[in-house]
Amino acid sequence: MTSAPVKSIDADTAQHLADLFKTLGDPTRIKILSLLTKTEEMRVYDIADSLTMGQSAISHQLRVLRSARLVKFRRDGKEVLYSIDDDHVMKLLGQGLEHVQHA
Repeated sequence: MTSAPVKSIDADTAQHLADLFKTLGDPTRIKILSLLTKTEEMRVYDIADSLTMGQSAISHQLRVLRSARLVKFRRDGKEVLYSIDDDHVMKLLGQGLEHVQHA
């Protein structure tokens, strides 16, 4: 498999990329993102229930993912619904999964 060569990147871009991978370096966050790729939106309660974790822990991880612009949210009355921020996130997860399954 051949792909385009990686461009030389400046220090600021390298730091942003390192921060992104650092955010993705947590298994719980990966599980949350994986769940969200399978559905359009999920409530914190449903994510916590699916992962058998507390809502507080899930909310914390969602804040981290949101600050990295990997997930977004919208309010529906009193409920907050989370979803994948854009298609890049799904591609990134797919590529990562392919890589670990190939190794």
